[in-house]
Amino acid sequence: MPTLRSFESSDTDACYSICLKTADNGGDATELHTDPRIVGEVWVAPYLTRHPEFAFVVEDEEGVGGYIVGAPFTDDYDGWADQEWFVPLREKYPLGSFPDGTADGVCVNLMHNPLRMPAETVAAYPAHLHIDLLQRLQGGGFGRQLMDALFASCRAAGSPAIHLGCSPANTNAIAFYQHLGFEDLMDGFLWGRSTEPLS
Repeated sequence: MPTLRSFESSDTDACYSICLKTADNGGDATELHTDPRIVGEVWVAPYLTRHPEFAFVVEDEEGVGGYIVGAPFTDDYDGWADQEWFVPLREKYPLGSFPDGTADGVCVNLMHNPLRMPAETVAAYPAHLHIDLLQRLQGGGFGRQLMDALFASCRAAGSPAIHLGCSPANTNAIAFYQHLGFEDLMDGFLWGRSTEPLS
């Protein structure tokens, strides 16, 4: 029976792998990347480093198959990531390390020019998250459980609302977010809700 638990440092490699296997709008992006860890360096590892207490995983008999990571206060996280996390990665991956338009190239560009959400969004929804589940763990309520665990941690930290980004092409994820009460904040690319419990 799959179980939800807090992240442990020994889960790090599994989280990198899950990030890669869900990075193509929820599908496996392994064939899109020549560097299998680069997408995790942008979308999961910094959260595990900065806010491990806001990371939760789902584990079954095959191992860790899903995670949620987040930051209770986006401005604080963004400042830390820009000034600390991405600095050595910019040296390791200078601009032009991979051709423009490739999946690896997109990750390198994000290291040098991290995404920033609109100030009004961050003010109203100060926390943010990333969630990924392998297919074998989808549809069993584990995504909802992961969300509730993170919401509780954010509430305890004093963050009343949370946002996330999503490609409109990832229709399964969007349907999931809508089901959980997230509201469309920007043409299907940005979603937000309170951190109140789901049930």
